[in-house]
Amino acid sequence: MSNLFDTMKAKIDGKGTKIVLPEAMDERILTAAGQLTADGMITPVLVGDKAKVEQKADELGVDISGAEVLNPEDYPEYDEMVASFVERRKGKATEEKAREILQDENYFGTMLVYMGKADGLVSGAAHSTADTVRPALQIIKTKPGIKKTSGVFVMVREDEKYVFADCAINISPDSQDLAEIALASAETAALFDVDPKVAMLSFSTKGSAKSPETEKVAEALNIAKEQNPDLVIDGEFQFDAAFVPSVAEKKAPDSPLKGEANTFVFPSLEAGNIGYKIAQRLGGFDAVGPVLQGLNQPVNDLSRGCSADDVYKLAIITAAQSL
Repeated sequence: MSNLFDTMKAKIDGKGTKIVLPEAMDERILTAAGQLTADGMITPVLVGDKAKVEQKADELGVDISGAEVLNPEDYPEYDEMVASFVERRKGKATEEKAREILQDENYFGTMLVYMGKADGLVSGAAHSTADTVRPALQIIKTKPGIKKTSGVFVMVREDEKYVFADCAINISPDSQDLAEIALASAETAALFDVDPKVAMLSFSTKGSAKSPETEKVAEALNIAKEQNPDLVIDGEFQFDAAFVPSVAEKKAPDSPLKGEANTFVFPSLEAGNIGYKIAQRLGGFDAVGPVLQGLNQPVNDLSRGCSADDVYKLAIITAAQSL
């Protein structure tokens, strides 16, 4: 695990990256902000009343002197932010409504990223996933060609690294969704220095079973290959056919994966969520994430049960995504 983050730190060192942490009064957020400040690689941007935030930090014995603290109530460029938000929402919010909405720390923080005042955002320690993701989808929006964001976990055990998707966002993805998830997951894998070999998972291997579920995955494969012909990707595969070379030789001898897949696209959120937790709890893998992908600028969601170390690590990942 330490090697993974050493690689990330090397990528972001000296880049002057700013990451918004909107939940400034949370002890875990302040502790992580202090650690990030001490490292000197990321400038945390905390959202809240400066006097109260600094008092809370003092009570915790945390030095946040290297962080920025911005308050929606006295932010000098608030009028510019309001105008930018109204324009971005294309008539869905009046100026009066925008002024009210942007008092919310997640909306305010997301607008800082959109306006180029920061490079990414990490939230969710005290908010639901919807509270974190909704502003990102409304303001930052998804990359061209991608309709939905998705969430991956990077599964780490000693020198092993694998990408599992989607384990966090899309409950029942269709073929187009699965293709988008596959392409985005390949990019995420590369970010973590994994040369992506993508397997589209199912309970069938190359037509061994026929059903709407297996045909959905097969169609997704065709869409993904058409959009990125150079990507090493195949399906539909049972997990063992994607991962075990001897099984692959029997079930799919002509596949480019050769049983060496490292990026796994699950057919549903149900399967993905169960799969990563089995690997985590029975396989002894550390699960890094969820890392959101497909957005124009990086926004990532914490678990409300997160630790300060989780915040710290996700801020590093978010900074790397922004490069």
